[in-house]
Amino acid sequence: MAFLSQADIEKMGFRHVGREVKLSDRASFHNAGALEIGDFSRIDDFCVLSAGKQGIKIGRNVHIAVYTSLVGAEQILLEDFCNLSSRVSVYSSNDDYSGAFMTNPTVASQFTGVTHAPVTIGRHAIIGSGSIVLPGVTIGEGAAVGALSLANRDCDAFVMYAGVPAKAIGQRRRDLLQHERDFLASERR
Repeated sequence: MAFLSQADIEKMGFRHVGREVKLSDRASFHNAGALEIGDFSRIDDFCVLSAGKQGIKIGRNVHIAVYTSLVGAEQILLEDFCNLSSRVSVYSSNDDYSGAFMTNPTVASQFTGVTHAPVTIGRHAIIGSGSIVLPGVTIGEGAAVGALSLANRDCDAFVMYAGVPAKAIGQRRRDLLQHERDFLASERR
């Protein structure tokens, strides 16, 4: 995987880019002026980040794996140390599928019933491959959403979820919090 040079990243006009960020030269960034990317984060090949007016904010040490998309008008927040596996889709905007409205962005907004709501993926959360996160959902700190799941409701901290729709299937260990402290302490040396 080839990553953009620091000079190329600076030319893109991001609101903020931290230290040692790795952005694939095959990822797409739309409305870069509304995108913030924290230190040591990495975005892999064929990802699409399309920020609306409220922007996309990515914390430090975040990994966004291949073919993942973050799209929508409201804010999408990825807190420190979270991980989006390959082919994850995060939406802060979504069409109404009931038939009460028309759909798609080629139609004037007065004829559509699009829902817009912010999405938050908490610290140390992990979203499994092929999963979908819908508008208005908060994935709590340390929560895990299994592969091919649909997160259409909030997910509690340090709980594992799976399925369509995603349901709680167990507790997640908190050992990673001590590992975070040790990791951050090692950076200061």
